[in-house]
Amino acid sequence: MEPLYPITKTISLKHYGIENATIRYQLSPDELQEETVQKGQGKLTKNETLAVNTGEFTGRSPMDRFIVKDQITAEKIWWGDINIPFEPNAFDALYDKVISYLSGKEIFVRDSYACADSDYKLNIRVINEYPWSNMFAYNMFLRPTEEELKGFDPEWTVINAPGFMADASVDGTRQHNFAILNFTKKIALIGGTGYTGEIKKGIFSALNFILPVYKETLPMHCSANVGEEGDTAIFFGLSGTGKTTLSTDPNRKLIGDDEHGWTKENTIFNFEGGCYAKVIDLSAEKEPEIFGAIKKGAILENIVMDDNGEVDYADTSITQNTRVSYPIYHIDNIQESSIGKNPKNIFFLTADAFGVMPPISKLTPSQAAYHFISGYTAKVAGTEAGVVEPTPSFSACFGAPFMPLHPAKYAEMLVKKMKDTGVNVWLVNTGWTGGPYGVGTRIKLKYTRAMIQAVLNGDLGLYSYDNYHIHSVFGVAQPRECPGVPTKLLSPRATWDNDEKYYKTAFKLTNAFRENFKKFESYANEEIRRGGPQRYGL
Repeated sequence: MEPLYPITKTISLKHYGIENATIRYQLSPDELQEETVQKGQGKLTKNETLAVNTGEFTGRSPMDRFIVKDQITAEKIWWGDINIPFEPNAFDALYDKVISYLSGKEIFVRDSYACADSDYKLNIRVINEYPWSNMFAYNMFLRPTEEELKGFDPEWTVINAPGFMADASVDGTRQHNFAILNFTKKIALIGGTGYTGEIKKGIFSALNFILPVYKETLPMHCSANVGEEGDTAIFFGLSGTGKTTLSTDPNRKLIGDDEHGWTKENTIFNFEGGCYAKVIDLSAEKEPEIFGAIKKGAILENIVMDDNGEVDYADTSITQNTRVSYPIYHIDNIQESSIGKNPKNIFFLTADAFGVMPPISKLTPSQAAYHFISGYTAKVAGTEAGVVEPTPSFSACFGAPFMPLHPAKYAEMLVKKMKDTGVNVWLVNTGWTGGPYGVGTRIKLKYTRAMIQAVLNGDLGLYSYDNYHIHSVFGVAQPRECPGVPTKLLSPRATWDNDEKYYKTAFKLTNAFRENFKKFESYANEEIRRGGPQRYGL
């Protein structure tokens, strides 16, 4: 466990414009937890884990995320529905309002940093209205020593004021909440929302611009772990695909669960100092490492518990997006440096609710780039209002809301990394088999783990006709056999009881891929365009 240390340094916030504030600087997690409970902003579970309710917003609000359009960003950002421009003058006016709102209040301030590799280190100051938001920053960012704090010079600042409500008609926002990045002033300004994920994703989004533009480094929305032989594995995947679960492996050391950089020297480093995991239906049996990390020092968000402090992880009456944040040292088996070398395998995880994609397949570089840009998974009935049947969901680079540059830029960097290192890329379906959602069944976690393990052990062997079959619709190479996995499961068509229904459903999905990819075609090179499904209809 990382030691807690006494902090003797004091700071002023006057140069930010914050006046007459009571500054609570670098409080320990225990102190912040106590402050939260005393203020009535949180409760303790049976094992003394802090539980908070983030209020109106229990997830990110993508349409309320903005980037200031100025000399640095105007020609580089991929502007549109994901990266929404904000005027510099409007930012300055809104900033002044937020600073005025925070002045005179009790403020919780934390100095921290992102990027475990010292060559890429980004010093961050986080200014929070609420103590539990500051505790989240302790959990999620990397923690400097007291010696490092003596000369600490923050490069970026996060200003987080959940209680401040913008006036959209005056302030240039869409509604009362907002998360705005200003690359010239190096500020992430967040207001009107208590959802803590906006804090970490603000810095992640900033690094997704800084690293490729200035550092020749590929930023990735992924988890990563390393084996005993030093081989690093990378897991990409959208929410609900198993990214955190599959990378938290008792036989491999965890580098990190969400955000990493891949340097020009071909090392992998964690951006963060903690994990932010979904806890819906969590159990000690299915995910023992994550379950065990939920203890004093962790923060549960929007969960339901009884009067005795027992948490019901199956209760989604507040939100489907129940979460926990905890410092990475709550996991026993971690890579202490949060750096890995020698990347050998990349896994793209998708929860295909149509039940037509192979449970595992090997991708060529062009296919990897295509599926990376596509970032496919599927929504199932009940996960969102209005979703009554499986619906394709695409998020470029498996993290579109956080990618300021055009997705083709990140995909081209990935292809170059693949060619330079010889890394293998695998597409893993953690979704349905034997039919779509409602007809088929979810692929058992033990089978997915067996497939991942077979790749890591080298048991799937080199590609050959004897070992692999080319899928007639998606064009990917699916293994004919895999240790610990029923042979029939490896062929999605074989698990259906009707070939015609299978192919009709498969073509429905490939047409969705094609329609989604249209917006990228003019940016993507020929190699990337060749990586898509082979057939789009009967």
